[in-house]
Amino acid sequence: MATIKQNTPNAHTRILGIGAYRPSEIVTNDDVCQWIESSDEWIVKRTGIHTRHRAPADVTVLEMAEHSAREALESAGLTGEQLDTIIVSTVSFPYLTPSLAAQLADRLGATPAAAYDISAACAGYCYGIAQADALVRSGDSTNVLVIGVEKLSDVIDNTERSISFLLGDGAGAVVIGPSDVPGIGPSVWGSDGSKWDAIRMTHPLTDIRTVEKGGERTFAKDLADPETGEMRPDATMWPTLRQDGPTVFRWASWEGARVAKEALEASGLEPEDLAAFVPHQANMRIIDQMAKVLKLPDSVIIARDIAEAGNTSAASIPLATHRLLAEHPELSGKPSLQIGFGAGLVYGAQVVLLP
Repeated sequence: MATIKQNTPNAHTRILGIGAYRPSEIVTNDDVCQWIESSDEWIVKRTGIHTRHRAPADVTVLEMAEHSAREALESAGLTGEQLDTIIVSTVSFPYLTPSLAAQLADRLGATPAAAYDISAACAGYCYGIAQADALVRSGDSTNVLVIGVEKLSDVIDNTERSISFLLGDGAGAVVIGPSDVPGIGPSVWGSDGSKWDAIRMTHPLTDIRTVEKGGERTFAKDLADPETGEMRPDATMWPTLRQDGPTVFRWASWEGARVAKEALEASGLEPEDLAAFVPHQANMRIIDQMAKVLKLPDSVIIARDIAEAGNTSAASIPLATHRLLAEHPELSGKPSLQIGFGAGLVYGAQVVLLP
């Protein structure tokens, strides 16, 4: 009987290069308070956020991803032609198909690299790292581009205050490749779909689909309130994000910290072995609570990009890592614990050597 040939595996992987893109428009808390009843003092106290970046209307998610990707490739000393796979995590690309990743591959000159998008919200970057690590170690790929990119300003309602004032736009990218030493630890990832509505869209796209009836365009679904017969206030609007803040805060502060601890233990390292901690930039209080639960020593530098960038979902960890390395170049080559968590609820964490 014939034997199926397999690829020659790589023993280890690591991050070879990193890139980032931050839109030029900066939105302050005072700007946000034009839409909601709040104050700069309250927002800073409750979230730690002072500003967030917003992309202009004519800047696309694809363009943002491309900017970060080109810097990551340059940082890694590679060209697009040397990529085997492109993985893009996003919840704000406005097309269900074709994927952003496939279009990006063409722009980067990476065709015929495998290319696909993933939807894991704020955990998406860590999901992408887990997949890239496995692809390179298996020998199915040599160089994998992982991107987290969001234009969340397209999927928020500025007048609601559960989540929209937290969110910003941006993109972060890394290249994963073979390494002589372990550069990416085991990934601890999973989901808890029982809390699917903790972070959600207001309604599905099918609610705003229209059909022709009697020569006129009308909604395919009855959008009237079944009791009053009146149209729902949000019925004809583009779906936007909502959040049950207390549920997310409790889960992230305790369950998220547990996941991060499991990833640290899986790597074989102790808290004092870490040089940096880069959690998803959801809320400064969550970051502080997780660091406290993990009992991180003062020597560990904690990423706090949220103060200037807000919550950028899948882009938050690579953006925060990029800023951390710019401010502390001595961290290059040292271990960092990263964890993402978000809508699903989903989560992912691993220890990596910083590029």
